[in-house]
Amino acid sequence: MTPDERRHAEAARGFMPTDEGAALAAAAASIDASLGPVLEVGSYCGKSACWMGPSVRAAGTVLYCLDHHRGSEENQAGWEHHEPDLIDPAVGKMDTLPFFRRTIHDAGLEDVVVALVGDGPTVARNWATPLSMLFIDGGHGVEPARLDRELWVPHVALGGLLAIHDVFPDPADGGRPPYEEIYLPVMASGAFEELSATGSLRLLRRTG
Repeated sequence: MTPDERRHAEAARGFMPTDEGAALAAAAASIDASLGPVLEVGSYCGKSACWMGPSVRAAGTVLYCLDHHRGSEENQAGWEHHEPDLIDPAVGKMDTLPFFRRTIHDAGLEDVVVALVGDGPTVARNWATPLSMLFIDGGHGVEPARLDRELWVPHVALGGLLAIHDVFPDPADGGRPPYEEIYLPVMASGAFEELSATGSLRLLRRTG
């Protein structure tokens, strides 16, 4: 199996590909914790938090994981990435929070990972703490991606890191909003430099 084939197979099973996860962990290990904590937008069942958590702990800060835990558009019934076992039968909606909490517990990361449960834009508009690193892996529609950029990217401290997942320059590889609504405008702003690209993960540093 080629690296690209392995990456697609892992993604199809709901996992962050190993090479992208390792790059994310390395990025978290390189943060300047004096700039602030780390925040992830879009936690789902906690796999990416498991990649970042040990690095964030070693850096001496915490990882905030923000998600409404009702699933993105592509996770809903009738869509490709729907998982029926994540439905809460009492309310008829997805609820990934119990799965996220179990993942973090089993990984021994409850001392460093802090779950934030709520609507991303609402939390962002009331957030005031600079971030040493922001990882955007939230809703992949145009509007959710645009709002993640407009409302969360300004919180990245000067010298801080911005990681963006599911960036696909080639439309044949995946959806467009993370590329068109987050990556391209951020790079066009002149306030960030690109440090690395691993699969669909882009790592940038705020320079201005």
